[in-house]
Order: sequence, then C-alpha cells, then structure tokens
Amino acid sequence: MVSFDTDGRGLAIADPIERRRYRLDFDSPIEPALVDPDRFRFPVDAAVAVDAAEITVERVVDAYVRRADGSMVADLGPGFDAELPADGYEVEINAPVKCYLRGAGALAATVGDDRMQFSFDAGEVLVGARSYHQRPAATITVTSDPEDALRAVSALGSALKTTSPERSYPTLRGHPPTIEVGESFEIPDAVSPPDTGVEIVVPPTHRAAAVVAPLAFYLGADLVAGDDPRIVTDGFEFGLRNPDFETGVERALKQSFLLDCVTRTEGLYPVELHEREAVESLVDLEFAALYDQSLDDRLEAYLSADFETVADALPRWNLAAYVSPDPDGIEALPFVVGDLAVVRPAVGETVSASELRSAVLDGFLGERTRTEDSADRDTDAGSDRPRLVRPPPRDAVEVAWFGDGVPVGATKATPTAFRNKLSRRPDAGDIDIAVVTNDSAMGAENDAARAAYGARDDLPFDVTVHRETTTADLRDLLASGVDFLHYVGHVDDAGFECADGFLDAATLDSVDVGAFLLNACRSYDQGLALVEAGSVGGVVTLSDVIDSGALRVGRTMARLLNLGFPLRASLEVARGESIVGGHYTVVGDGRAAVVQEEGGLSMLCGVEGTPDEANGANETDGATDHALTIYAYPPREGGMGTLARPTVNDDDHHYLAPGPLGPFRLSADGLREYLDRHRYPVKKEGELYWNADDLGL
Repeated sequence: MVSFDTDGRGLAIADPIERRRYRLDFDSPIEPALVDPDRFRFPVDAAVAVDAAEITVERVVDAYVRRADGSMVADLGPGFDAELPADGYEVEINAPVKCYLRGAGALAATVGDDRMQFSFDAGEVLVGARSYHQRPAATITVTSDPEDALRAVSALGSALKTTSPERSYPTLRGHPPTIEVGESFEIPDAVSPPDTGVEIVVPPTHRAAAVVAPLAFYLGADLVAGDDPRIVTDGFEFGLRNPDFETGVERALKQSFLLDCVTRTEGLYPVELHEREAVESLVDLEFAALYDQSLDDRLEAYLSADFETVADALPRWNLAAYVSPDPDGIEALPFVVGDLAVVRPAVGETVSASELRSAVLDGFLGERTRTEDSADRDTDAGSDRPRLVRPPPRDAVEVAWFGDGVPVGATKATPTAFRNKLSRRPDAGDIDIAVVTNDSAMGAENDAARAAYGARDDLPFDVTVHRETTTADLRDLLASGVDFLHYVGHVDDAGFECADGFLDAATLDSVDVGAFLLNACRSYDQGLALVEAGSVGGVVTLSDVIDSGALRVGRTMARLLNLGFPLRASLEVARGESIVGGHYTVVGDGRAAVVQEEGGLSMLCGVEGTPDEANGANETDGATDHALTIYAYPPREGGMGTLARPTVNDDDHHYLAPGPLGPFRLSADGLREYLDRHRYPVKKEGELYWNADDLGL
C-alpha cells in the first residue's frame, strides 16, 4: 500500500514494497487529507486531497491529460505548454510510483527540460497513487502428470487485467498464480481464466507446456492435448509448426503482441508510436476497427499478416528463459510469462574452463579497439567446479537459465529467487547499502563504491562501510535486512574470508539481504547459497579474477546500480570494462534493482561520430555529425510494452522498450546538450563514459 507524507510544501509518495519514492512540490503549504480512492477513474491504492494552485514534478516523465470521461486531450512531452479550458481533468504521471492528479476548472500544463508544472484554477486537487507491485492471487498444485501442466498453464491467463489491446502494457498483466508440485492437482477458486474463445493444441508434454506458456498466458487460451500444434478459435486455425513448434510459438507471440501495441494507439493512449509508422503501410489491417473487436477476431487478423513483414519493427525482447522440460521446470513459468518471455527447454552445450576463457577474451576484444594487460586472465577454476553450460544464443536483454549447471553468458535463475522477492517485507525507510571490504588491497573499490552509492540527492540512502569483518559480524549483517551488499574480499570453497576465519553461506538458515555484488574470486557458490537462503539476486564470479580487473568492474557496477540499472543490465554494460568481465554472472533475479530510475527506464547511449564533410564541418566548429542510439533497460515492473520517449531533437515519438532506439543524428553541440540534460552513461568505440566532458565534446 502506498503512503503519503508532507514536509509542508511537498508531498512524498512512498511504495514500501517496491522501495520506490516520488515527490510532488506545491506553491503553498499543504495539509493533505485522505479521500476515497474510487474518486479516480483509474485504480489507485490511496488518495489525498490538497488545496494548492500549482504542482511541480521534478524531472520529465511520460504523462497524459484526460477529461473526466477518459478521453485523452494531451500527451505531454518536453516543450509542451498549453492552457486547457474549464472542465474536469485527470493527469496520469508514469513515475516510479504511478500518480494521478484530478481537478476541476481550467488546467495549465508546462513541461520544461527538467520539470513539469500543473495548475488547476478550482482549488482542491486530488492526488492518487498506485504501486506497480504485483502479487500472485493463488498457488496451483500439479502432479508429475503432463496433463496437469497443460491445465495449470491454461489458468495463468487469470492474471490478465483486461483482454483488450491494452494488456500489451505490463501494468495490465498481473502476476500469474504460482505453481508447485504436489501429490494432487488443485486449483483455487480465486483462479478464474478469461473466456477468450482461444484454444491452443499442443502435445501433452512438459516441454510443450513450457514453450507455449507465454503465448497461452497472453491470449488467455486453454491448452488442449493433440499431436498437431495450432491455435484454434471459432472458425479459424493457425498452425504453430512455422517452421517448427518452438519458432512458431515465438513468432505468434511476438506478432500478436506487436500488433496489439499498434492497435492500442486507437484507444486510451493515442500516442505517436514509432512502430505503428513502421508497420502500418506493410499490412492490410484497419487498426481503428480492430480496437473494438474481440480478442479472437483481432488475433485472426493479426496472424493473417506474414511474420517477416513485421519482424523488423519488433522491439528487442526483454527475456528468454530456459526451463527444464519436467515438473520442476513448470514451477518457473509464473515468474517469466508475465513479461512474455520466449521459453525454451534447458538444453545447452557443456563447455570447459579453457573454452570459457577463450570466449571471454573473444567477447572482450570484439567490442573494443584496444587491449588490456595480458595479466588480466583468470586461473583455471579446477576440474571440481560445477558443469559449465552455454545456452543457445538468444537476442534478449536477459537470458535466464533455470536448468542444471552453471550457465555461461546467462543468469542462473531459480524459482526461489522470485519467491524471495514476493516475500520481502515492506519497508518505507531509507535504502540501506552495506559495503564490506575484507581485502585491504581493494581499498580503492571501497572508496569508489562508497562515493557512488548515495550520490543522488533525490533518494534516501543509508550507506555503511564495514572493514575486516569477523564471521559473527558478517553473519549479523546478512540477517540485518539491508537492501544491497557490495562485498570486496576473498571467497573460496570454505566461504567468505573474514578476520577470524570463514563464513559459508550454505550454513545459513536464512538471509535478509535484498541483492548483492560479491566482487571476489569464485563467488558463484556463495552467491547461489545467499539466494537459496533468502536473497533476490546478485552478481558473482565464475572463476578467479585479478584485483585490477575486479576493481574496474566493481567500480562501474556501483555507478550503474546507483543510476537504477537492474543487475543484469548493469553487468552487461560493466563487463566490457575489463577482460575479466566475462567471468561475472548473475544468480537469482537479474531484473532486481537497488534504486529507482526517476524516468522509469535506465538508458545507455551509444555514440558514433564522423565529420559531416558534405557541409564542411570539422571537429573544432561544433558541427560534427554524431549517430546516437539509445538502449533502454526497463525495471522489473516495466516489462514488454513499456513506452520510451527519447525526446531527441524534434522527435516526439514513443518507442517500445527495451531498445535500441534510433539512431538519431546530432551535431556535437546537440549531443552535448542532450547528455547534459540527462544522466545517461555513454559508450563509444567500446569505451564507457559518464558525461559529455569525459566524451570530449
């Protein structure tokens, strides 16, 4: 439940479950009074009334102005300045905590480069807020019978909050019921799937149930056992061997999702969508008419188009998940289908430690124009290490491996990690970060981490530094409820090296640490033990890493996490900073984040630049032509269907996240202005920069 607090002229809105905060400022002192949340058109968890003429929102986020009947009258973006005539209005603000402003009379709205202002002329303004947090409504119990798996997957669509095209927004796809293996099949009364008129015929196997689960969830479909995989509606069939079952399911999911995103621009969110412009002339579809049709009729129209026709307009997919094709693998599905993951059986190639080293070296040199000292190599982890497995490559922001073995280039995901997230206790206090340094030689990382965490004035941090901890100190810290642990030191088969011995995380009955970075050699086993004991996720190493490389990776991770990047995205960026970066991986939930990004999306800018010779430009006159590509990384609550608006130059289009978005052409002066306005890190020619000055603009 969200809560409100005031310091007189500001209203702080807190979501204690997701650890998100947001602030509204007013032009005069306020005394908020609780009001009925039902006074808002859209659902809110709590609401207050205030008497104020002007409301200021720091930072620019997506916002929409609607009349009382729900019709949208303004899609707010930088440079927007308008006065709307007397009426009833509701302003939707896509902040880290979803906010709504409701008032009567005339409305003036102004959006600058770094803030938004609203004023109602009728006095009282209602402020409502809603958490993005989603919890499963119930748990389904299945046996080892594959028919049970089909029945359970058929029920996952009960979490859909609508069957309209708006379910392509992540906030309108609730958390599916969880699944557990037991003695008998049980489905609670609270689980009530929608009647969409869609059936999917699949072989009665755990493998088929897992692969088709995201599509069945999104379509609210019933699974029916059969030999010929296909989608069936009243009078329409679509084969899923296209060219094979797994590819056919993936294509049907992506195509129906993309075209729903296009169709929804005819409804409550009539925004200028880049993907609509990309596909509208390529398909024979009337999106205005499709918006009001039933789900099965829309689906028939969508699948009448050739997949290759729309493939280039697809956003980068957020998640690819490899799950075991057995009853245990079915338990992982509720944690990935809500984000419409592409699901595959957990079958991968076993690799040796030497092959890992070779792959790491090739990957590092492949994205940079220079090399580092050849001493930045790991030592062989030894033949007693767990089996290394390389999942088949997937083009996704995160590849999650739920199978056996230690994945290379993917997150080692477990259902336990996601259950830990659901059970984390609400806490509206500061974001607690503990930096532990048990290696005096890594003091530079300690200083860098301490400086990075809490360097944002807009968030309440409590950063503590612990040096040369004892086993008892570390045990207490791991039970203390901190949100993030950044550990610098030594780890071996005996556990974490402390001042008086070793602490093995596998001996802990419970852990109360949200997420972690274990910047130590071979910390994988200890990190996985922390997840099994209660943590949500963390970054670990697969082998030995030398101090110089570990320092670069750790320092970069700290800065990215402080900017709101999720664990996996932070590692994806940071691993390029050292040749040892490829020896790091994520265990648990790779979408876990330490802090919020005020704009909702973490952004990384990719820059390429050459002088515009045709116009006589050169490097010294500020007219160098640069290509800017923006890579968007959504947080956990911002899955497939989230909108990003880069606001580069005069382009006010929305794009489907995650990225890449662009490329956009900018002069050197224009690029500097854009980077000065935002806090986005930048990559150019494999090098990471933090601002325009570092980039040399």
